[in-house]
Amino acid sequence: MKKIQATLFSLLISSAAAFSGDFTGSVGLQLYSLRESFKSDVPASLDKVKALGIKEVELASIYNMEPAKFLGLLKERDLVAVSAHYQYNQMEKDISAAVAEAKALGLKYVACPWIPHPDTGFDEQVCRKAIADFNKWGEAFAKEGIRFAYHPHGFEFLPLGDGADRMLDLLIRETKTEAVSFEMDVFWIFQGGQDPVKWLEKYPTRWVMLHLKDLRKGAPVGLVPKKVAKTDQVALGLGAVDWPAVLRTAAKIGVKHYFIEDESPAVEEQLPVSLRYLKTLQ
Repeated sequence: MKKIQATLFSLLISSAAAFSGDFTGSVGLQLYSLRESFKSDVPASLDKVKALGIKEVELASIYNMEPAKFLGLLKERDLVAVSAHYQYNQMEKDISAAVAEAKALGLKYVACPWIPHPDTGFDEQVCRKAIADFNKWGEAFAKEGIRFAYHPHGFEFLPLGDGADRMLDLLIRETKTEAVSFEMDVFWIFQGGQDPVKWLEKYPTRWVMLHLKDLRKGAPVGLVPKKVAKTDQVALGLGAVDWPAVLRTAAKIGVKHYFIEDESPAVEEQLPVSLRYLKTLQ
């Protein structure tokens, strides 16, 4: 494994050095990255996170534990849960329970990672229902001092009517600024055929967090998310994303929280490579 990591890292060192100073944030980890490990041993998986030098985490689950117990496991390892993902259907069923759990975990942010939609596509009717739900849920979380956000996945780039706008434009413009923010997953923005820098610049006050993951050079773009191969994700700095430009822009608009999310089969080999790459940009 160490030999693989060293080989990967050697591929990016020479080019990365020229961009020193472009990454000024604190890198965290979306714990979904180690989902297979968490299935068998939660404490040991958290030990892996600590060993990587990670301090901030974004939760995908608390694995059927009480919030206090899971929070205790984090504190034992000096890990801080900044954010968590809550599913749309979960909040639709019982928003009060979601808010209560998020408060018990001491979260600063909660993000919805997916909007259920028919296989025929993400249409305006579904989009407008999500807008209404997000505004309502955002206000519920805000009452407890928690910021609600939505995490686009790429299907939101379908055209809105006959103009140049996309469904994501509608989502951003018609959700309440004071109640709803957005978490950019750079991989899905790029994979959707879009420029992450332009979307950061277009709505500079709405993006509050970034998911950092890279798309393999030459991989197809514009596919619906469910058809994207997990092997198309590579360690940061080895793919097609212009990270210095993305990170400079994110810092410029005030993004403070960055989470690596590695969904590839080689996650445990790639995570150290990605972390080392980000250090070359500091």
